[in-house]
Amino acid sequence: MTTSTLSIRPPVPADLAAWKPLWAGYNAFYGREGATALPDEITQVTWQRFFDAYEPVHALVAERDGQLVGLTHYLFHRSTTRIEPTCYLQDLFTLPSERGRGVGRQLIEGVYAHVKRAGGHRVYWQTHESNTAGRTLYDKVATHDGFIVYGTLV
Repeated sequence: MTTSTLSIRPPVPADLAAWKPLWAGYNAFYGREGATALPDEITQVTWQRFFDAYEPVHALVAERDGQLVGLTHYLFHRSTTRIEPTCYLQDLFTLPSERGRGVGRQLIEGVYAHVKRAGGHRVYWQTHESNTAGRTLYDKVATHDGFIVYGTLV
């Protein structure tokens, strides 16, 4: 039996075509598809930010056997309760066929490693309460702080 190797790495510009279906899958999970899909301009700017050294937005991709099978996007920001940067893990998605195979965990651990290298100590994220598969993993790699998230468009 052959075992395939999973690698976690930053994306490169040539990954765009393989990243887009993962990004679309992530957005579809949260109801952003069809008539409610993100405008293409947002996708293009998001992709460009990963390669701009002045942007606080970063990405990692998971690759198995030459195919991208997962992504995570995260950003650093200041905090009023810490001196070092804080990291918000904004997006995490793996192909349905890869779930339960450690891809999500390795992507999160990749973010943790980047945060440590940047001198940070805190990573946090949010998910929808109905994301039971994701929450099963999150309960293993982090602590639910009990906060309720509010937001609105202004």
